[in-house]
Amino acid sequence: MGNCGCGHDAGEGPFAEGRNLVEFVARAHGGALRSKPLPGGGLETACQGCGTAFTLATFVGSCPECNGVHAVSPPRCEDPANIQFAGAGYQLP
Repeated sequence: MGNCGCGHDAGEGPFAEGRNLVEFVARAHGGALRSKPLPGGGLETACQGCGTAFTLATFVGSCPECNGVHAVSPPRCEDPANIQFAGAGYQLP
């Protein structure tokens, strides 16, 4: 129930939140999606850790001020409200 058609239950995979979404997107397609540019040149956002404004230019990116890791999944990449934050101190493996 609530399956998005991508093989993951609702709230998982590309519809996960927080660190789970960041890790999912970072691993997706063998890690190739991580540095792929977002359509339209990126999303204007504010770091969910320190509040610094920045542009998330790739599907996984870091705040230029505190290095907080943020991500958005392809099916949700049109709206900055869908950007998820991995949490303070998180570092990509």
